[in-house]
Amino acid sequence: MAGKIMHAVQYDSYDGGAAALKHVEVPVPTPKKDEVLLKLEAASINPVDWKIQKGMLRPLLPTKFPFIPTTDVGGEVVEVGSNVKSFKAGDKVVAMLNTLVGQILFICLIFATSLLHFGPWFKPVSEGPAQSLHSFSMDVVIVPCSLPMNGGGLAEYAVANESLTVPRPAEVSAAEGAGLVIAGLTALQAFVNPAEVKLDGTGPRKNILVTAASGGVGHYAVQLAKLCNTHVTATCGARNIDFVKSLGADEVLDYKTPEGAALKSPSGQKYDAVIHCTTGIPWSTFEPNLSSSGKVVDITPGVNAMWTFAVKKLTFSKKQLVPLLLIPKKENLELIVGLVKEGKLKTVVDSRFPLSKAEDAWSKSIDGHATGKIVVEP
Repeated sequence: MAGKIMHAVQYDSYDGGAAALKHVEVPVPTPKKDEVLLKLEAASINPVDWKIQKGMLRPLLPTKFPFIPTTDVGGEVVEVGSNVKSFKAGDKVVAMLNTLVGQILFICLIFATSLLHFGPWFKPVSEGPAQSLHSFSMDVVIVPCSLPMNGGGLAEYAVANESLTVPRPAEVSAAEGAGLVIAGLTALQAFVNPAEVKLDGTGPRKNILVTAASGGVGHYAVQLAKLCNTHVTATCGARNIDFVKSLGADEVLDYKTPEGAALKSPSGQKYDAVIHCTTGIPWSTFEPNLSSSGKVVDITPGVNAMWTFAVKKLTFSKKQLVPLLLIPKKENLELIVGLVKEGKLKTVVDSRFPLSKAEDAWSKSIDGHATGKIVVEP
């Protein structure tokens, strides 16, 4: 498709919100040898998309301006690179537009900042066996993850690496598939790794709390938790209580009530794991509600969360806060797409916007009150 022009939405610098998005005509990208070119049918917006625009990962992302945002898409293959073996033109797929740099070591700048801020707490090497701040940070600050390097979802066409592209069955719509990627993979990883819950429902029954359960990650987390044979307590706003119950939650708290703010289970449960999908809740609120070895899995860890993580590790506390950094894997994406096909998992679409109104979808995501996923359709 060399020389063909497409419509896209991009921004030229950090900050500016929805008003900084520009509608442009740009060349259709050409797939490299390990990539597929997709005609996009749907793209979903995640909070990380506009947080990158705000400079949350400056100067790492975006790698250059202008930048076409969003990574989670559903579409049809129209061209394949020379090394692509799994797909051909006409295949329907779900993809994450992500140039993976393997399992790279990403230095968490937020954590480094917190350690430097509290640096005097650590003894220098000369004072005894305690590690220096520098050597401690090398052990703890560097964590394995993968960086989304390109984006490109707010457009008519985009290229995706074969390594994070999976077939989309007829039972799964483009919007359902696009909604799954980051949000669904995050919820899945939270359960399988830190929370140590088995999707097949085997193992001891656990008590799970999901905060912000009506949002993108939260609504998948509730559904996956029920597949895992757990007792689920969830928090959300009053208007979404019935919705979250319909996802399978056993008890639902209005986060604006005193009981909801305190995260106390109406049935007196102590939580073996918390899938924490919002911000602004201190460790002191979680701790009395946890079982003796309960974990809080924080999907959006900030400075305070990283500091709590370090302190709990250093003091060998049985109660832990675990910061979650998504490591996207093709097999996990295939798994959750398969769950949607089987009717065991669903993507709830809050709202759909045409590409010509992408800035409205961007604003709605920034507003933070979507129920489920926000989708843009070219």
